Amino acid sequence: MKGYVVYPTYRIVDEKAYVHLFGRLENGESFQTINYFRPYFYIKEKNLKKALKTVNFEYEKTTLKNFGGKKVIKVILDVPRKVPELRKKLEDKEIECFEADIRFAYRFMMDKDFKGTLEINGDFKKGELVNRIYEEPELKPVEWEPELKVLSIDIETDRHARELYSISMHTENFSKAIIISDKNLKNAISVKNESQLLEKFREKLLELDPDIITGWNVIDFDLIKLEEKFRQYGMDFKLGRDDVKCFIRKQESFFRDSSANFPGRMVLDGIHLLKTSFIRLQDYKLDTAASEFLGEKKLIGAQNKGAEIEDAFKNNPQKLANYNLKDSELVTGILDKTGVLGLTLQRSLLTGIQLDRVKGSISAFDSLYLRDLRKKGYVAPSAKFGNREERIKGGYVMKPKPGIYDYVIVCDFKSLYPSIIRTFNIDPFTYVKDGKGKNLIKAPNGACFRREHGILSDMIQHLWDARDVIKKKKDATGSYAIKVVMNSMFGVMANPVFRFHSIDMANAITYFAQHFIKLAAKKIEEMGYEVIYGDTDSVFVNLNVKNEKEADKIGLDIQNKMNEFFAKHIDKEYDVKSFLELEFEKIYKRFLMPKARGSEEGSKKRYAGLIVKDSKEKMDFVGLEFVRRDWTELAKKFQLELLDKIFHKKEVAKYVKKFVDDLKKGKHNELLIYRKAIRKSLDAYVKTTPPHVKAARMLKELKSNIIEYVMTVNGPEPLELQKSRIDYEHYIEKQIKPLADTVLSFFDTNFDDIIKNSSQKTLFGY
Repeated sequence: MKGYVVYPTYRIVDEKAYVHLFGRLENGESFQTINYFRPYFYIKEKNLKKALKTVNFEYEKTTLKNFGGKKVIKVILDVPRKVPELRKKLEDKEIECFEADIRFAYRFMMDKDFKGTLEINGDFKKGELVNRIYEEPELKPVEWEPELKVLSIDIETDRHARELYSISMHTENFSKAIIISDKNLKNAISVKNESQLLEKFREKLLELDPDIITGWNVIDFDLIKLEEKFRQYGMDFKLGRDDVKCFIRKQESFFRDSSANFPGRMVLDGIHLLKTSFIRLQDYKLDTAASEFLGEKKLIGAQNKGAEIEDAFKNNPQKLANYNLKDSELVTGILDKTGVLGLTLQRSLLTGIQLDRVKGSISAFDSLYLRDLRKKGYVAPSAKFGNREERIKGGYVMKPKPGIYDYVIVCDFKSLYPSIIRTFNIDPFTYVKDGKGKNLIKAPNGACFRREHGILSDMIQHLWDARDVIKKKKDATGSYAIKVVMNSMFGVMANPVFRFHSIDMANAITYFAQHFIKLAAKKIEEMGYEVIYGDTDSVFVNLNVKNEKEADKIGLDIQNKMNEFFAKHIDKEYDVKSFLELEFEKIYKRFLMPKARGSEEGSKKRYAGLIVKDSKEKMDFVGLEFVRRDWTELAKKFQLELLDKIFHKKEVAKYVKKFVDDLKKGKHNELLIYRKAIRKSLDAYVKTTPPHVKAARMLKELKSNIIEYVMTVNGPEPLELQKSRIDYEHYIEKQIKPLADTVLSFFDTNFDDIIKNSSQKTLFGY
C-alpha cells in the first residue's frame, strides 16, 4: 500500500527507540508505522582505541570513508538522547564525529531511501486514532502523488478574547460552525456552553481525521486560545493521531514564527504558507488576501468588529455562525487559488522534508545530498555552528545607462547558478581546499574542484529532468517548486551552520556568474548592439529597431549565437561541457531606466517597461515604488498612470495638474495610507524614530508588525486613531513630485514647471 508521511517522530519504550511515521494511504485511510531503529554516527577507524578508552560503546566496522579517504567506524547506541552526550565526550578528546547531528526519524527515512512517499508491506491492525497501525512493516521508496485531507478552522470570541463563542470547521465533506446557542441554526451545530463546544470540536476533528489543520493566524490566535480553554476545563489538549498532548511553541517576537505540534498531523498557517511561497501582499489580513485572490470579503468588516460580533452572539447567532464559517471557507479558497499548499507538498516530495519545514534550505540539501553521498561510499562531517567571517560575493550589476528607450530586449541565463554548479562540478565532495592536485577545474576566485564526477551536479540534473517532465504537463506549481529547491542549493554554502560551509565554494559560483554575465555583455556589444544594463543573470539590450518583428528576429539571433559561443569557449578554456543557456526572454516596447535621485547616473535594480508579447501589452515594474509596500497606493496609482501615458507617448501636463488638484480636494484620501514593518522592538529605536514607529507607539498593543498610518499636520498618526487633518503638502512633496521628476527629467522639464505653468512646451512635440 502506498502512503505519504505527514509526520515523522519516534517513541522510547523500555530504553529502545521506535520510529513512528504517520500519514495518508492511497486508499484514503490514515496510517501509523512503527519500526525499531538504533541511532548511530561515525568516527575515524584510527580513533577507535582512543575513543574506547574514553567511554565504552557498541560499534561495527564499515567500508565507508570520510572526505579525506579515511575509513570510519559506526558507533551504535540505543536511544537518540545519548548521541549528543557521547559526541561531546568524544569531541572533548578531539575525536571528530561524523553525521552525529542528523534527526533520528530523518536518519531512518534516509537509510530506507524514501522521501515523502513510500510503499508499506506488512500486516496491520485497526487503531483508535488512525485507521491502520503497521508494526515492523517493510518500507520501500515509491513515487506517488498523495491527496491530503485539509481542515480549515476559525474561532470567534468576545472582543477581549476571554469568552469562546464558536468554532468553524471546513473541509471537503464537512462544513459547519459549532456555536453556543439554544437555536436550531443553518450550517451549524448548537451546544450549551464552552465545555460542550470544546468536546464537540475535539470529537469532530478526530472523526474527520485531517492530515493538515490550517486557518488564518491559526497558531498565534485560534490554537493558543483553544489550548487555554482546554486547560481551563481540565480537558486534555489531545487532537493528534497519538495519545500525546498537542503543544504550541509561541514566539513573542513578530520576526519568528510560532509552531504547533499535533502528533500525526501538520498545522500550517495560511499566512505562513503565502510568505514561504513568496507571495507578497500589502498586508496579510484575511480580508486583504480574500479580496486579492477571491474577490470576496469577510461578512463582518474591521470597523467595530468586536462589538458587532458580541451583538451577533447575543441577538443574531445565525449571523455569527455564517461569519465564522465564511472565514474558514475563505482560507481554503485562498490556499486553493494561490496553489501554495500544492507548492508546499511538491517541495516536501522533492526533498523528503515534512510540510512545515520545507523552507529550510539546509534541511532540504542534507536530505538529498547525504543519501547520494552514502551510495558513493562516504560519510559527511557533523554540522557545527560557525561565525560568518566574510560575506559572499554578490551577483554582478552593471552600471545602468539611464533613459527612455524603444524596443529593449532581455536575455537571461536559465537557472544560472545551478548551471554553473553542473558545468564546473562545484560540489563539497569535489572541492579541493588547498588547491593542490593535477587537472583541477579552477574558478575565477581561485577555488579548485576535482574532475571526478560529483553528487550535487547529479542532484541538480535529476531536478532539472523532473522539471522538464512537469513543464510538459503544464504543472506550473510543480515546476516552480523544483526551481525553488534548485536555487536553494547555492545559498546554503555561505551559511555558517551548513555542514559543508565554505565561502570559497559559494564564491566560486558567484565569481563564475559575474565572469559570464560580463562576457555576454561584451560579446553582444561586439555584435553591434548597445547593452544598457546587466543584473546577475540578465542583459538588457537596446536594439534601435522600429517594431516587434525586428526585435524578435534579433533576439533569437543573439540567443543562438551566444549559446554557440559559450559552448565552444567553455570547452576550450575549461575542457568541460557547458550547461549554460542564454535565453531571449522578452521584449519591452518602451523601457524606462531611471536616474538615481540627485544624480545623472542610472539607478540599479530599478526599471519599468511595456512588455509586448503576441501583440498584447503589459506593464512591468522592478524595484520601483509601484511594487514596494512602503509606498502609498497614491504613489502607485500616480506612477502607473504617468508611465502608461509616457510609454504611449501621450501628454502628461494636464494629468499631473488634475491629479494634484484632486489630491488637495480629498478625492484620493483612501489611497494615503502608509504601511511599514516594524523590524525590531519599539524600545530599540533610540537614535532615530521613523514615522511608523511614532505611529506604533500611539497604539495600546501591536496586533501585527505592519503599521498602517497617515501623515497629518500634526505628524504621523495610526489609521485607527487618526484625528488631525491630512497633510496634503507632505504627499505632494514626498510621494508625487519624486515620481514625476524621475520621468520628466528625460524631457528637460520637472514637476514644479508643470504645476507652475512656467514651461509651456510639450513632451512629445505636439
